[in-house]
Parts: sequence; structure tokens; C-alpha cells
Amino acid sequence: MRRLPPGSLVWLTLHELRGNLRATGRSRMGQILLALVLLGYTALGVGLGLLLAGEQWRVDGVARLVALIASILLFTFMTTQALLASQRTLYEAGDLDLLFSAPLDPRTVVSAKLLGIAGGVMLTFSIFLLPILLPVALLGHPELLGALALLVALACTAACLGLGVTLVLARTVGPRAARTLGQILAALTGASLFLVTQILNQQDDRRESGTVLLFEALRDRGYGSSGLSSLPGRAVFGDPLAILLLLGGALGLFALAGWGMRNAFLRSYRAGGARPASRRVAKGGIARHFYRGLFATIFSKELRLLLRDPALIFQLLLRIVYLAPILLIAFRDGRTLPLAPTLAFTSVVIAGQLVSSLAWLAASAEDTPDLLKVAPVAKDDLDVAKLLAAMALAAPLGLLLPIAIALETVAGALVTLLFTAGAGGAVGYLEVAHAQPAPRATFQRRQKGGGIVRNLVEFVIALILGLVAGVVVYFL
Repeated sequence: MRRLPPGSLVWLTLHELRGNLRATGRSRMGQILLALVLLGYTALGVGLGLLLAGEQWRVDGVARLVALIASILLFTFMTTQALLASQRTLYEAGDLDLLFSAPLDPRTVVSAKLLGIAGGVMLTFSIFLLPILLPVALLGHPELLGALALLVALACTAACLGLGVTLVLARTVGPRAARTLGQILAALTGASLFLVTQILNQQDDRRESGTVLLFEALRDRGYGSSGLSSLPGRAVFGDPLAILLLLGGALGLFALAGWGMRNAFLRSYRAGGARPASRRVAKGGIARHFYRGLFATIFSKELRLLLRDPALIFQLLLRIVYLAPILLIAFRDGRTLPLAPTLAFTSVVIAGQLVSSLAWLAASAEDTPDLLKVAPVAKDDLDVAKLLAAMALAAPLGLLLPIAIALETVAGALVTLLFTAGAGGAVGYLEVAHAQPAPRATFQRRQKGGGIVRNLVEFVIALILGLVAGVVVYFL
């Protein structure tokens, strides 16, 4: 970067990518594990490349359809990440004041931000795809390098769509509501293909998975074999025309979006920093916001702060979405529940992980840690109040599977509730007891702390309690 002209488009884009990498906040142990995983992926890719070096590809409609479905899946995940990255860029980055007040062309700033979003999206998926794809391509199948062009095209298109949707939401419903709606839309986008496959799987009594049913439905309609739907598959297997059309179209859309979104980006950023006054007249006094006891005061404060956090909506909604197929199995066709022990195990593990995240945020995201340290109250009392606030927010999700289990055995449902609460309380207490408080403004990326060891211990605790709950429900 030292050799690049300061303030140029390439310089700003590289700065954005470097900032994204630094913001991940991985510990040294996490970096070592990531390096080992990448080394393992690369070794697997080299072995696969050597194994397939002498094989001849037979590219037919089935192969192109598989590439199409994989592209759709990647695009949904990329769009989800682009939506979240666009919200961080607009509302949380904190560097736009400096950039827009600097002697820089606003078009360069917006283009660099858009390139940063696309680059971050592509980097995330390249880490897990390229170590396997590149060795296979370089060791005998160079046509697979077309998959790299397809990856760039998908990332650019997802970045444009993510930023465009964010700007439209900010324009139509306002910046505050746009953050919440953006989190909901991101969760639904990321789980969209999963939901489609599960809906197909619930339509009849066939035993094929939803993915197989989706594949058969697309194949029967001719998707992937010809026309525009065949472009991803043809690009993956090295068709120059398909690569040119997809990559050229994506880059053209990217350039058009950078030009067309400039003014909308500036308006949304300025609106995002404003704090309009409420139009409604406040009713009642402020006494209703205060409580006589320490527990009630801390509990109410933490619960209210958690409910105001838009990022939590994304986490909660994703868990509900992925629990939906299990509930559909439980309630389908009016039959009683066939998998009560499995659902008990699932309830305990999911609740434990959710409470762990909420308790970490409640205990660690604290704007007044010094005030709490010198306050004449016991730390355990504060920890219990924060923990119960996290458990209260997770309670509606923790009740879903026990309600389904109650269709077969009420006693099993009560046991599941007991173990679900126990798992949440155990792993949550580990978080609040070992929290390192810091201002909420520093928790924009929601990188859960605690180190690998504590996270592993928490998972093992939830896993053991889940297994015990499943065994008890089985014998009931």
C-alpha cells in the first residue's frame, strides 16, 4: 500500500479489506487453528487433484444443474453477508465522517466501500473453496478455473444487491427501522434455500430429502441444461462465452451500482447519523423506569438493552428458521411426535448455545464497568441478574421443542424444560463469571470472546446435559 497513491481507489479498497481482516479479532490460537484447517484443505485438494488428474470430465445437464444449485446456495449466503456488511458500513464503521470530509471524490469513497463489501464476501468463501478447487484445476483440469470467475461474479452481484436493499430500506422506513428489517431479511435470505427444501419435503410422505426433491423439480423443468440457467454450469467447466457473459455482466452491474448508489449512499449515511425527535408526547413520569430492588433494576436494564439490539434479531430468527423443520415433523398430519428424545437433546444444546451468546453480550457489553466495580453490591448479584435476563430472552425459543414433546409425553416435556434451563444456566454463568466488560460500541462485530477452551467446555456441558435429557425422555 505504501507504493500506491494515497486516497486512490485501490488504496482505499485495500484499506477496507485490511480493516475487515483486523476486525475479525481472532486470537493467536484461533489463527493457528485456521491455518491448520487451511493446510488440511489444501492437502485434501492436492490429493484430490492427483487422483483426478487422468480422469476425463463428462459435462452433461446433471453436472450443470449441480453447479446451478451450488451457485444459488452460495449467492444466498453471499447476499446475507453483503446485507450485514452494508449495515456495518453505513451505521457502525465510524470512518465515513473522515472520508467524506477529506479531499476525496465521493464516488471513489463509495466505490471503495462497495469493493470492500464484495472483497470481504469473496474472501470468506474463497478460504474454503479455493484450497480444494485450485489444486484440482492446476493438476490436470484447468477448465475449473472458470469457477473462480463465477465466484467473483457472484460476490460482485451479492454486494450490489446487499447495499441496494440496505439503501432502499433506509429510504423507505428510516435508518433505525432499516437496521432491524435488514437483520430479519438477512436471516431469511441465508436460510431461503434451506426453507424451500424443507417445504418440499413436507408436501407428501416421500422419503427423499428436500434437496433431492428440489433437484428433481429443476431437472424435470429443464433448468441447468440450456438457456440462461446453464451459464453457471458452463462457466464452472471453462466455457469462455459463459465466463465472459457472467463476469462482464457482474462487473458492469457493479460499476453501474457504484455510480447510481452514490447519492443514495450519502443520503442514507447522513440520515443514519441523525436522531430525530419523537413525534409522540411522553405519557406518565419517569418513575416507571426505576425499581426499588437491585435485581429488578439490573434485570430490566439488561433485558431492555438486549431487546434493542438489532443484531440479536438475526441470531434468534436464524435459530427459529432452522428449528421449523423439526416442528413440522412433530405436528405434520396431526400425528404424535416420533422423535421425543432427539428433540429433547436438540432443545438443550440449542438453548445452551443461545444463552451463552446472550449472557456474553449482557455481561461483556457494559458501558459502566468501573461504576459497577466500585458499587457497594456483590458481583454475584449482578451476574445472576444479567444471566436471568439472557435466559428470559431465550425462553420463548426454548419452549418450542418442549411444547412439541408434550404431544407424546408431558413428563418428557417437563424433563426437557428442566435440562434446557439447566444447560442455559450452566453455560451462561460461565460467561458472566469470566466476562471482561467493555463499552457496547466495541461489540459491533459480535465476536464472542472467552477463548477456544471455554467455548469448548460450554459446548461439552450442553452436549452432556442434552444426552442425559434424551436418555431420560426415552425411558419416560
